[in-house]
Amino acid sequence: MDQAIIEKYSLRPIELKDNPYVKKLVVDVMTSFGCVGSGFSSSDPELDDMYNAYDGSRSVFYVVVDARDIVKGCGGIAPLIGSDSDICELRKMYFYPDIRGLGLGSRLMAICLSEAKKYGFKKCYIETIADMDKARILYEKSGFTSIPESLGATGHTGCDNYMIKDL
Repeated sequence: MDQAIIEKYSLRPIELKDNPYVKKLVVDVMTSFGCVGSGFSSSDPELDDMYNAYDGSRSVFYVVVDARDIVKGCGGIAPLIGSDSDICELRKMYFYPDIRGLGLGSRLMAICLSEAKKYGFKKCYIETIADMDKARILYEKSGFTSIPESLGATGHTGCDNYMIKDL
């Protein structure tokens, strides 16, 4: 990653003050892809308090902030609800368009997957939509492979692409 990018943006664990900005980011990005309403992460109840939603065991959530500490991206991991205890889910990994393609997604992905291994997960699962092609490319570069149907009970019935990675 370019040194100038490293100096301009940083990754840190979510803080309570980030809650409204993370919610806005998720809703803005999902709305830009037409993913609004029931069945999409933009409607998840946890968006109202992401800090506490990821404060539990085997969960972590990060934000990407600019030099002014403005949230520009986010993502985290948590156990996959309704599935085996050794499967985690990469959750709510979103970036505003102006920072996509800078390598920050790869950096955040590496941190999340490293944390997942530390927590003892054996696999990582993600759901997305076909129109998020740049995100899918990142997932594939990170070792995720497509699977034919969803796992767990995420409630994201609007997603149409499912991927998994052995850790």
